[in-house]
Amino acid sequence: MASQMNPAPPRKRSRRNPVLVIVIVLVLVLGVAVVGAELYARHSVVNCMTEQFEADLGSQVDIGLSAKPVLLQAIDKQVPHVTIDSEGDTFGQAIGMQVHARANDIDISGTDTSAATIGNSTADVSWSANGILETIQAQPFGELVTSVKADETDGTLSFSVGPGGLAQLVVRPTLGNGDVDVQTVSAEVLGFGIPTDLVDGVVQIISAGLQIYPLGMTPNAVHVDDTGISMSLAGGTYELPPTNGDQSCGI
Repeated sequence: MASQMNPAPPRKRSRRNPVLVIVIVLVLVLGVAVVGAELYARHSVVNCMTEQFEADLGSQVDIGLSAKPVLLQAIDKQVPHVTIDSEGDTFGQAIGMQVHARANDIDISGTDTSAATIGNSTADVSWSANGILETIQAQPFGELVTSVKADETDGTLSFSVGPGGLAQLVVRPTLGNGDVDVQTVSAEVLGFGIPTDLVDGVVQIISAGLQIYPLGMTPNAVHVDDTGISMSLAGGTYELPPTNGDQSCGI
């Protein structure tokens, strides 16, 4: 007689708590919404700050924000820092100049006359020898200058003037009284002086290029190496003017 087998008990279907499922879905949806809102806000703020800084500096720049969420900045109106990098190959009228700046402790509360208040700022500026030459040659007298050489040993720039570099103009940028002063070291052609107008024109162009101080900063060091000129700048409190009526970049 075959033994009688007891049928296996039916499996119990696992039923998820519908409330838990709803909560998880809501959390995911909320997370996606917050991330989307943050990305949109960062994009909008970068565009707005780019417009404001470009209006103040007179040059195209790239803006980088700190890691602090923009949505939080909208609440406390405090931005830890932004980075400001010159875009392209010019800054102002200086060809071949690169500027890398950082503005710290920014209050974006805004007033009738200010879009934001910067607590302090720093910048590194580099101007290549080739860029200096191109800037000089873009002037009416520039075709007379054929080359430029930066010499780190004595901290000078030497300009060859005329056919075959017949004449030499040597200048030295120095720091004094919160400004960069470009001094003429020598200006001779076969022992005779180079025309004063040409010397003054070169000195003025270099001086103008080295006196572009963004965000109210002042130079604290200037250095000539074999590639060109470099400067470091620093600044304190500075109010950024509003652009198109915007006081706080919409955040």
